[in-house]
Amino acid sequence: IQENEDEPVKEFLESSAKAVWHKIVDEIDSLRRQHGLVKMFSVFVSGEDLYGFTEPHIIRLIESLPGVEMLQNYAFKYGRLQLLDMPLTLNPTGCARSEPKLQTHFRRHAQTLTSSHSARSALPRTVLGVEGTQIPYVKHFVLSKSTQYRKLKTEWRQNVFLAKSRIQGLGLFAGRDLEKHTMVIEYIGELIRNEVANKREKLYEQQNRGIYMFRLDEENVVDATMSGCLARYINHSCEPNSIAEVVQIEKDSKIIIITNRRIPKGEEIMYDYKFDFEEDSKIPCLCGATNCRKWMN
Repeated sequence: IQENEDEPVKEFLESSAKAVWHKIVDEIDSLRRQHGLVKMFSVFVSGEDLYGFTEPHIIRLIESLPGVEMLQNYAFKYGRLQLLDMPLTLNPTGCARSEPKLQTHFRRHAQTLTSSHSARSALPRTVLGVEGTQIPYVKHFVLSKSTQYRKLKTEWRQNVFLAKSRIQGLGLFAGRDLEKHTMVIEYIGELIRNEVANKREKLYEQQNRGIYMFRLDEENVVDATMSGCLARYINHSCEPNSIAEVVQIEKDSKIIIITNRRIPKGEEIMYDYKFDFEEDSKIPCLCGATNCRKWMN
């Protein structure tokens, strides 16, 4: 901890997250008492919460680390089997600290997507019912998507898990066999206007943050940089096994990741980011597909 640049860095070292957090909280609580400030209720924030050790996807990653089978007194929450083979990273320069720092590119300024509802407007408006009556096709389609979406909201945690990706950083993988046209996960974030998105993008770049944004339509952008779900970890591929589709659910537009082929359990989920073409600022593609375009934009 360092209060300002002129003071030395103060380190807190303990054997557990709980113990080191209590050291910090005790000092803060003592200072607040000396100055007559409102009493702290430190019991409501634990060291495990601050380090993310209570998050399910973090627990899964920890339980998938090499050598985890040697633990004897640990109560596994997701079983002793590794979710994915995760070998230690090889560093060409010899160690991780000597590797050059690379900026993570996650600009989700994709071309405006249209919902599958509007894309199918050229199809016949009616279908023949069992009794020979005509059923409005649009009504049937909306009910089908609504049913799939309700199922997605309750089952998405079984569909995916987070693990190390061969493409870049972390990636999202199929937690079970997923059939073609399956709704996998919803891309969730804060709904903001274009003007706000442009300002935030500049701010995030100044802060050296990864930018997780997805264009919903011509006026709105979903920002998942600070508040989002696991869908933001899906990597780009020039040969994707999924698509990102804007689906109209009742009166709201939802960004849904949908499979475009069968995905077996353990395979990484990927879709095409469809970045706008930029000649002066190229982002290299690391997907490794046979038809890789080499550049994401």
